[in-house]
Amino acid sequence: MSNTFKLEIVNPEKSFLVKENVTEVVIPAFEGEMGILKDHISIISFLKPGVLKVFEASSEEKKYYVEDGIIEFKNNCLSVLTSNIFDISEADKTKVTEIIDNAEKEAQEIDLDDQKRYLIEQKIEVLKLISTIN
Repeated sequence: MSNTFKLEIVNPEKSFLVKENVTEVVIPAFEGEMGILKDHISIISFLKPGVLKVFEASSEEKKYYVEDGIIEFKNNCLSVLTSNIFDISEADKTKVTEIIDNAEKEAQEIDLDDQKRYLIEQKIEVLKLISTIN
């Protein structure tokens, strides 16, 4: 019996990724990191900026930066809808630095509410970590 499920990641531009043989996905949810395995209870949750980890049946692990969005898991299909995603292993250091600079400028705004400030700070922290890895 297979322990795999389907993963679909979609961003506004296109269907980013579709995989049928996923064994686990670790999601940066507002509640904390959440691991999804086959037959997980149905769930809907919000993403926060972070690293989404995908484990395939071949034991391969892929890491993606996601900015925000929602996830839904039902009937052994995980759907991830996000506004911004990229493969960390293929990340362009210049692009990552540019996103960090823009986020730091945005963080300087005076009229940010606490939630928006938290998300921007989370985004900066994760992207700085990614930029040191690549």
